[in-house]
Amino acid sequence: MVQVYNMPPEELAQHLDAGDVLLIDVREENEFADARIDGAVLAPLSTFDPSALPDPHGKRVVLQCAGGVRSVRALEACQAAGLDITDHLAGGIKAWHAAGLPIVR
Repeated sequence: MVQVYNMPPEELAQHLDAGDVLLIDVREENEFADARIDGAVLAPLSTFDPSALPDPHGKRVVLQCAGGVRSVRALEACQAAGLDITDHLAGGIKAWHAAGLPIVR
């Protein structure tokens, strides 16, 4: 069974400000180029390989997509590969933007 923590946008913003998370954006390259959360690292779901994720150097890994569906699929892949990653941005970048949080364009 997949373990999922639905991190609210405001909580993710606090973690990003504190510098204690590695945010992985699993949207596609064109989506990432159009709008992204500052500091996010791109790892598109279409070519997603949990073993290729950057070393988090002790940081908490949070996955993110547009609306929260693809990031859960990526979580499933991570957990199937034996990685202890359970966090994703609830509602994705859409929820982040709706919360009035900044987006890089």
